[in-house]
Amino acid sequence: MFSYLSKYRAAAFVAILLMFFELIVELLQPYLIAKIIDEGIVPNRSDVVMFWGGLMLACSLIAFVIGILSSFYAAHVSQSFGFDLRQSLYSKVQDFTFPQFGRFQVSSLITRLTNDVQQLQNTVFMGLRVMLRAPLFVFGSVIMSLLVNPSVALWFIIGLPFLCLFLAWVLKRGESLFSAVQSRLDKVNGVIQQNLIGMRLIRVFVRMRHEGAKFDQASGELTNRTIVALRFTELTMPIILLVMNTCIILVLWFGKIGVDAGAASMGEIVAIVNYATRTTGALSLMSMIVVAFSRGRASAQRISEVELAANDTEQDASKAADHSSDEAASNAAKASGDISANSQNREARANNENDYGTTRPLKGAVEFRQVGFRYPDSDVNVLSDISFSARAGETLAIMGSTGSGKTSLLGLIPRLYEADEGAVLVDGIDNRKMELETLRRQIGYVPQEIMLFSGTVAENISWGKRDASLDEIKDAAKRAQIHETIMKLPLQYDTVIGQKGVNLSGGQKQRLSIARALVRKPAILLLDDCTSALDVRTESALLAELKDLSCTILLVTQKISSTANADTILLMDDGRLLASGSHHELMQNSLLYQRIYESQYGKAGVGNA
Repeated sequence: MFSYLSKYRAAAFVAILLMFFELIVELLQPYLIAKIIDEGIVPNRSDVVMFWGGLMLACSLIAFVIGILSSFYAAHVSQSFGFDLRQSLYSKVQDFTFPQFGRFQVSSLITRLTNDVQQLQNTVFMGLRVMLRAPLFVFGSVIMSLLVNPSVALWFIIGLPFLCLFLAWVLKRGESLFSAVQSRLDKVNGVIQQNLIGMRLIRVFVRMRHEGAKFDQASGELTNRTIVALRFTELTMPIILLVMNTCIILVLWFGKIGVDAGAASMGEIVAIVNYATRTTGALSLMSMIVVAFSRGRASAQRISEVELAANDTEQDASKAADHSSDEAASNAAKASGDISANSQNREARANNENDYGTTRPLKGAVEFRQVGFRYPDSDVNVLSDISFSARAGETLAIMGSTGSGKTSLLGLIPRLYEADEGAVLVDGIDNRKMELETLRRQIGYVPQEIMLFSGTVAENISWGKRDASLDEIKDAAKRAQIHETIMKLPLQYDTVIGQKGVNLSGGQKQRLSIARALVRKPAILLLDDCTSALDVRTESALLAELKDLSCTILLVTQKISSTANADTILLMDDGRLLASGSHHELMQNSLLYQRIYESQYGKAGVGNA
């Protein structure tokens, strides 16, 4: 976390320096009080009282100004640190691969980017303003009290080693307690998020009491954990007061004996008691610091987990770039059975290597070579030995039962996931050798779960292309068969839609999502079962429009009507490719395809197909 403070070293140094001067002034005050008593009040010299009193007043005013400036610089450093940390974490989360997202719940990431960052921000402020000041004040009080009268000061110092060890133990124990508190906060945020997203469903099924009970349970666990943590840390205050007040009593007791014996003066006793009293306040403040620091360390650990996950992402990408070309060449050699294929692929790779990081337009050819894939922390392959190719401009339909790996297959093309075996080639180049932004900017993707954003209709469509003109937006909407519907809305393209499109029907949301993908004029269009809510007429018009596009289309569907005009149809089951071919070829050669056709059109339809 300290790396984020490097930009603000100068401001942090000024804050610490000002705090140090403020501390010196505060440490001098008890000494000046002793001077006033011994040299002014006892001998009844008002001029000495006025001199040292005026000096104390001047020092107090100086400390007041210095304190304000120190707080300003400390606040500047802490707020800027929090801003940079949030920006960095958000950027790294945006670069997560899907496996990295799987490590964290969405609610946990929200807590880490907000509450945990805030805890660290508060810790930085207290570190610059208070955290260093309290222990330094204790240390300075010990030194000053020894300078005033060593024999009496020893009774004040005697309890400090015990308190230092006690506070260190509280800090260590408090970190684990507050880590548990933050975990419970994750759970509460998760329940809230889930309830807000599913509010309609909860009301339709009359599950308000059930979900309310779940929230009460999560909130109760958070409350109990917080109570346990705060009870433990709050014990520090009474123990500090007990030990320090005992030390003050000893100072007064043995100080009286010293005064009677002539080994100490009244001013010295008052000064040492003053130092002891202020040290008690500083130690009490340290107990608050221990709480803040414990929470800060727990939050830092949680944020570090996100940082480590981001580093793993970068390392995985680097390894993939290093090994993907050799793996692709090896698989090509196996597929062709030609020993010389390895050297030929290496030569081709060398010729294309300078193009991998450029923004050259893609043609859209897609090829899978013996691809295998499994999700992280799983030993079961979702895809096994998948090989097929789609030439630029072709339409490829993918059919299969639920869980057959269709969505996972699409996710490998824009590198939402990385293939564990084999290679995915785009325009003959292993996609792991391409820059992610270069690859993804030329791919249009419509996921199975439609996601729209708060904003106008035009803003949602142009989300696929930031600089899209209104004419481009309208053209994409017309191709997606949603233009006429938009024109019937109160403000047409300026109509505001709710989060996730709550005020639209399922078919309208699907067509808006398709328009968002079309507006970027992609070289490759990935459609993941996104016509399920469309009627036959609308779907037919949409597919006709897509057929006219000069892009490669991979369409996941369960409808024969969507596959009939595809150049190639892939039949998948249990992560394997069972058959491929055109509609007529599969009707002739695939019993599975015939059964699917029969289920949708009846036995009579099979004979007429």
